Amino acid sequence: MHRTIRLETVVRRPDLSDVALFAAVVEAGGFRAAADRRGVAPSSLSDRIRRLERDLDLRLLHRTTRSVTPTEAGMRLLERLRPALAEIESAFDDLGDDTRRPVGTLRLNVPVPTARFVLPGLVPPFLARYPGVRVEVAMDNTHIDVLAAGYDAGVRYEESLARDMIAVPIGPRRQRFVAAAARAYLDRHGTPQHPRDLADHRLIGHRFESGKLAVWELECEGTALRVAPQGPLLTSSQDLEVGAAIAGTGIIYTFEEYLRAALDDGRLQPVLEPWWQSFEGPYLYYTDRRHVPAPLRAFVEFLREQADA
Repeated sequence: MHRTIRLETVVRRPDLSDVALFAAVVEAGGFRAAADRRGVAPSSLSDRIRRLERDLDLRLLHRTTRSVTPTEAGMRLLERLRPALAEIESAFDDLGDDTRRPVGTLRLNVPVPTARFVLPGLVPPFLARYPGVRVEVAMDNTHIDVLAAGYDAGVRYEESLARDMIAVPIGPRRQRFVAAAARAYLDRHGTPQHPRDLADHRLIGHRFESGKLAVWELECEGTALRVAPQGPLLTSSQDLEVGAAIAGTGIIYTFEEYLRAALDDGRLQPVLEPWWQSFEGPYLYYTDRRHVPAPLRAFVEFLREQADA
């Protein structure tokens, strides 16, 4: 009698902690940054990712001396994993889901002006109230999908908000762009009285990280005009723009907060004031999901308290 022997292939399941580390490397953009966030050695982290690739028999990351990026297979895996990893982290957060004592990490993606002028007045007192919370803030002026990138919430202005997001006011409710120049520049080139006069002036331009040029939008008594700045300086650095304006390089048009100190002490003079554009302040936004992480819920309640006060 012949006996049939059945051979079964043993599939080795990857360690879930290695999977979470893989997601951390992609989100951080490299092994060193991810290792710092996770509190492990970069070499150990690299070994764990290699083990995961060996278990799956797939290459998940492209590694060069300058960057670490997911392969096509790695990106497909990450897109499927992110919701599950977020739910797992939310479950652990919920173990301490007491509105008075939340624990866990709050990850925010915000524009540079928000990080510079709004969060310094909010994050320190929030952390003092909730010592079990850790806040991670990434500055980004591009309109990435912050939730898909692993953040709990982002900050945008109303015109950029998706309809299916929950939005909570954060920071000043009215803001404006301000045009200004140094007295020395105005003495040499004259003071513009109307936006059409800007064609004869040296304008300091701003380029977003996306590569798009910031167009000046000016309004007065129902008339709106757009000016593409032409001049000797075009940069993505607000500090360089402000410094150049103070030095007399040309006219600047940007968030009032960047220029407030220089306007107050006279280093810059306001120009075209009736045409300054005013707009509604920013919003913290997040998805309407079933389990909002405890740190985010506490931060939202904190913002609402600040608004009421």
